[in-house]
Amino acid sequence: MRVQIAHALRAAIVSGEMRPGVVYSAPAIADRFGVSATPVREAMIDLAREGLVTVVRNKGFRVTELSDRELDEITEVRALIEVPTVVRVAQTVRPEEIRALLPLAEAIVQAAENRDVLAYIEADHRFHLALLGLGGNSHILRLVSELRYMSRLYGVPQLAERGELEPSAREHEELLEAAATGDVARTESLMNHHLRHIRGIWADRPEHR
Repeated sequence: MRVQIAHALRAAIVSGEMRPGVVYSAPAIADRFGVSATPVREAMIDLAREGLVTVVRNKGFRVTELSDRELDEITEVRALIEVPTVVRVAQTVRPEEIRALLPLAEAIVQAAENRDVLAYIEADHRFHLALLGLGGNSHILRLVSELRYMSRLYGVPQLAERGELEPSAREHEELLEAAATGDVARTESLMNHHLRHIRGIWADRPEHR
């Protein structure tokens, strides 16, 4: 129950349903799920360890709000980790293993076409971790997963509403093909472009309008 609630709350935070700066009480969330407050508090403690929420004494939990500087720093760290890892995958992993991830890339495009924010974010998360996983370093997977949850892909709900997610979604298919053909230069260029694109999505946060 604790894991299921943590997953549901994580999804609500990532999608923007639970807003940064707002304090949420464990009893109120428990009523929403029809459970006791105990597993909710345990789940929120897990999210606090991930940096998604902070504890507000005697009140509940506040969704963490990141500054532009923090988002830029996350982008920088992700670029330092993910770009060389994906380049190494392009150099060392068999094409058929890379192309085996195509259904994950297609799921991202499908979610974008359907304007399904949660499906988009979850498919995007699975794709990137699967691609990085081909590099064989579990520590990279854990760190990137935490960074992605922290950043929460700000702005995705707004882009989905306007039908503007598809260009970013199709970048995953292009990236896979470049890596599968061993085109190191294009793989590196596409990965850098994709991360800059994501940072541009974050810049489209509602509070900046």
